[in-house]
Amino acid sequence: MLRFHVGGKVVESVDLIRKKHWAWRLDVWPFAIIYAVWLIAIVPSLDILDAAIVFGGLLAVHILVLLFTAWSVSFKCFVQYSKVNDIHHADACKIIPAKFSGSKEVVPLQFRNVLAGSSSSVDVEEIYFDFRKQHFIYSKEKETFCKLPYPSKETFGYYLKSTGHGSEAKVATATEKWGRNVFEYPQPTFQKLMKENCMEPFFVFQVFCVGLWCLDEYWYYSLFTLFMLFMFESTMAKSRLKTLTELRRVRVDSQTLMVHRCGKWVKLFGTDLLPGDVVSIGRSSGPNGEDKSVPADMLLLSGSAIVNEAILTGESTPQWKVSIIGRSNEEKFSAKRDKSHVLFGGTKILQHTPDKSFHLKTPDGGCLAVVLRTGFGTSQGKLMRTILFSTERVTANSWESGLFILFLVIFAVIAAGYVLKKGLEDPTRSRYKLFLSCSLIITSVIPPELPMELSIAVNTSLIALARRGIFCTEPFRIPFAGKVDICCFDKTGTLTSDDMEFCGVVGLADSAELESDMTKVPVRAVEILASCHALVFVDNKLVGDPLEKAALKGIEWTYKSDEKAMPKKGGGQAVQIIQRHHFASHLKRMAVVVRIQEEFFAFVKGAPETIQKKLIDLPASYIETYKKYTRQGSRVLALAFKSIPEMTVSEARSLDRDAVESDLTFAGFAVFNCPIRADSATVLSELKGSSHDLVMITGDQALTACHVASQVHIISKPTLILGPTRNGDGYEWISPDETQRICYSENEVSALSESHDLCIGGDCIELLQQTSAVLQVIPYVKVFARVAPEQKELIMTTFKTVGRMTLMCGDGTNDVGALKQAHVGVALLNAVPSTQTGNSSSETSKDETTKSVRSKKPKPASEAGKSLSLNGEGPSKSRAISRSDSASHSSGNRHLTAAEMQRQKLKKLMDELNEEGDGRAAPIVKLGDASMASPFTAKHASVAPTTDIIRQGRSTLVTTLQMFKILGLNCLATAYVLSVMNLDGVKLGDVQATISGVFTAAFFLFISHARPLPTLSAARPHPNVFCSYVLLSLLGQFALHLFFLISSVKEAEKYMPDECIEPDSDFHPNLVNTVSYMVNMMIQVATFAVNYMGHPFNQSISENKPFLYALLASVGFFYGHHL
Repeated sequence: MLRFHVGGKVVESVDLIRKKHWAWRLDVWPFAIIYAVWLIAIVPSLDILDAAIVFGGLLAVHILVLLFTAWSVSFKCFVQYSKVNDIHHADACKIIPAKFSGSKEVVPLQFRNVLAGSSSSVDVEEIYFDFRKQHFIYSKEKETFCKLPYPSKETFGYYLKSTGHGSEAKVATATEKWGRNVFEYPQPTFQKLMKENCMEPFFVFQVFCVGLWCLDEYWYYSLFTLFMLFMFESTMAKSRLKTLTELRRVRVDSQTLMVHRCGKWVKLFGTDLLPGDVVSIGRSSGPNGEDKSVPADMLLLSGSAIVNEAILTGESTPQWKVSIIGRSNEEKFSAKRDKSHVLFGGTKILQHTPDKSFHLKTPDGGCLAVVLRTGFGTSQGKLMRTILFSTERVTANSWESGLFILFLVIFAVIAAGYVLKKGLEDPTRSRYKLFLSCSLIITSVIPPELPMELSIAVNTSLIALARRGIFCTEPFRIPFAGKVDICCFDKTGTLTSDDMEFCGVVGLADSAELESDMTKVPVRAVEILASCHALVFVDNKLVGDPLEKAALKGIEWTYKSDEKAMPKKGGGQAVQIIQRHHFASHLKRMAVVVRIQEEFFAFVKGAPETIQKKLIDLPASYIETYKKYTRQGSRVLALAFKSIPEMTVSEARSLDRDAVESDLTFAGFAVFNCPIRADSATVLSELKGSSHDLVMITGDQALTACHVASQVHIISKPTLILGPTRNGDGYEWISPDETQRICYSENEVSALSESHDLCIGGDCIELLQQTSAVLQVIPYVKVFARVAPEQKELIMTTFKTVGRMTLMCGDGTNDVGALKQAHVGVALLNAVPSTQTGNSSSETSKDETTKSVRSKKPKPASEAGKSLSLNGEGPSKSRAISRSDSASHSSGNRHLTAAEMQRQKLKKLMDELNEEGDGRAAPIVKLGDASMASPFTAKHASVAPTTDIIRQGRSTLVTTLQMFKILGLNCLATAYVLSVMNLDGVKLGDVQATISGVFTAAFFLFISHARPLPTLSAARPHPNVFCSYVLLSLLGQFALHLFFLISSVKEAEKYMPDECIEPDSDFHPNLVNTVSYMVNMMIQVATFAVNYMGHPFNQSISENKPFLYALLASVGFFYGHHL
């Protein structure tokens, strides 16, 4: 069989297969032969009832085989498909997805002829398949399947020369290759989802059990169970349908754009865009004044734009996007590195500035951009694929539950074998009833409630988290949170606040003292702080990096919308910005070319160690000064400048970045303080106290990182930082005050970590990769500094490789890779601002809604009507109204009056209350709630959600563990009752079975609703169902129960009249029956009470009131019944 290794993030490998003719399938011809044998050989030789039992058995096996083809993709391939060794003989593929990317699938393999190139008329065969909205094409060179390539890895020179698709043939080829720019996925009906849910193995098994019980005359019990099952499955299907309907609302905005095709500008819909199209893009509004979103991912060729990317990243600060002019033509575009040039699909342009000097002019004054990716290939499409395809059915430890059931089945088979042996010894016994008894014993051991109970446990946690403003796109990760043993945190914006405080300038005239009086600071340093930044005006409001805003405020200058900086008072010179070279994370610096009066200057600011290499003359105390302040936890930026010879403005604009940033003169260090969030230290000390290791991963300087780490309890021992030796021919461990130096040896790291807390920088991680020492060093490090986003990912994978369960908490922008890699990724979104859009409610009101759900009171009308949009053009409309009322209001295309606005806002709040107030439905994940970064997204500006997630994770883990124990005990007892005691004539009545079923269901429900305790305990829950603790506890309790059951029945038999007991006779109440039922029920109640795991994870029995009352009620009921 041909197997292709793809090795991507979605598909691991692909097997080629071919569908068999229906008659040759393994679920057809073998059964045809078996049925013929039954008809010819068995029917004449047995009496009709026995023959019917045999036929029933055959039919059950056949149905089981057919069902297995629906449950197991591998089995379906074995039965219905044959293996092939030539790709041209195949008509389908079996897709094996990457780990944690869902289950295997069979998809059709398709062949089509496409034009080899736009100029040639030769057809080339293309072999491809579509899997989860991604297109995979067979590549003959690589001999495997590759994802459909988009033109997103070319050189900058290639993009600058592009003028769009030059001919109709090219457009046709591109359309055939990439399709339309739409999010198309079939909306499943409730019936289809319900059918999927009803085909689940457990569900089919439960229905089969119900059938058997009906045959044995347990009508009430069977129908009660069946009703419960259908109710449960339909609520699951309904909540899934809601999520999918929510996602269908996300679509490419229906707007028209100017597109350069076939050498001329034409008007096209956003849905008709193709990768490679050159378009004119700018801020565009719909008829109701709402901003239209960018229709696809595109690269800016000329002009600049301010973009709100909140829907993708949750980052509330608008981002500045610049064109690629000025980048080297040979340099290749990198999607990760060059985000500052990309307008992402789904984001909103708040402001744009066209560039009139570019060779290709836009007809409508927009910015010029080239489309990179469309449809599901865009960043927004990627987020939607994550939400669509990773919300699998919630299962906790599915392989463990399988093994556990196997363990129980062994006991059941022994019990059934005993009944069969005894039954066959009695010639008068009905074979039909005997087989029924054996089937009932085996099936009764597999608890029909198991999947329902596990789902309820996880769903309860989902709802509890959603109420706290924490949203989860991958529910199966919640139990992982209970197993976490190492928590990693980003520093800036996560542990420390986003708000910066400007302290002053230092390093002037060889003085190490901080100068906070701006009148005494050289004018050049002040001018650099006033102009070397990326701040921008959006709707008359200054937006941008909090650090740069703090500097401007600290030096008391103003910045105008015409890119001119002026002092607020005094007679300083105005600084006019001519050209900006934006901050790049790989360069760690930014630069501007400015004009002061008639003179040109280059102003640069950046990390002290990178600016150090660019200076002509390095001050003697340079290193000592910046280290002094970074040791105190301050953020230090080096400022530098040089004057530029006389030239024209256009020449100054076209200066190469390297020329601007070389031969600089030092102008001082700007010192900023970044206050640690109020609750960071308490949250982290709680995590440390609850047996978690803490790690900090940051892009900041090592000394600053170590200072902050010591304040938030990550570091408690003496610190050592890995750095190059003085003579530069190796590495050594250095203490922050440089008094202690220890030679670096990769083999001694683990010993060193016992006495010291270790810190390494991003440059050292590169060294570790080169010397293959990653696994020896990274697991022992506490602080990672100056780390690039890709290295964060490497750190997480290393922790996973050495068997740690990881949690990563970051602010969702530069931490995407690490958050995805971690077992539990938590993105903190500082509450997303409302923009003037039809779906603003999904991003903003979630917090208010959850609060109001808790208080069960809508906000006062005056507050509800206040929500004004970012653009200041009028109140933003909520989603609920955009569906219902907007048709009547927008027809006149007028703004709403304040009264109408308040009424609609209230109506919306009430709608959301009605939708979510019951608190029992699994929460819907909306775009804007979930960032594309991680499985968990928290709408908080603090790290407190990590403790919430771990608490809920531990609670879910403990709940599933106790459910396994309780179900196991109940099933072992049931197997005994149905086998040994059944032969003695002990039976359950229908009403008795129903009552026991009702109590069991109630107990399970109340167990799963046990709330976690508010504080995390130092003890950790058992991570696995299979451990000596669980198995010994199970067997010990079972032995006790068995002893009690046997002795009580024996005692009851003394008082029974001697009568002949027929094993298959109808149920009629007698003393032994009643005693065994009472004892069995008391054992069940005791099982729940004894195995309930309360402290230190969940509420104790006395605190979990519903469970306590249910226990008391059952004891009272049976005691009263007994009297």
